[in-house]
Amino acid sequence: MSEEISKLPPQIQERLLRLQQLQQTLQTVLAQKQQVELELTEIEQSLNELQKITDDTIIYKSIGSLLVKAQKTKVTADLKERKELLNMRTTVIGKQEERLRGQLKNLQAKLQKDLSPISPS
Repeated sequence: MSEEISKLPPQIQERLLRLQQLQQTLQTVLAQKQQVELELTEIEQSLNELQKITDDTIIYKSIGSLLVKAQKTKVTADLKERKELLNMRTTVIGKQEERLRGQLKNLQAKLQKDLSPISPS
C-alpha cells in the first residue's frame, strides 16, 4: 500500500498524511472527552450522595492513596468547583471536536476529488 502512496503526487501524499494526523488528533480529543464525561458522572454521583447525609456526618475524602476526614461543606464546594471546571472543559473539547470533524470532512472531500481521476472506473 505504501508503494501505491509513494506513486501519488506530493500534494496528495501531504493531504493523506494530514488526514491521518487529524484522525489521530480526533481520537485523542474523543478520549479526553470520554474521560471528562466519566469524571463528571462520578462527581454528580458524589454530590447526590452528599445531599442524602446530614452536615454532622463524618465523611472521608480521598487524597492519593489516603482517606482523610473532611467536612461535608468543604467537600461539596470542592466537587462543585471541579464540576464547573469540567463543564468548561467539555465545552472546549466539544468545540475542538467540531472543528476537527469539519477539517476532516473538508480534507476528505479534497482527497476524494484529487483521487477520483486516478481511481479505476
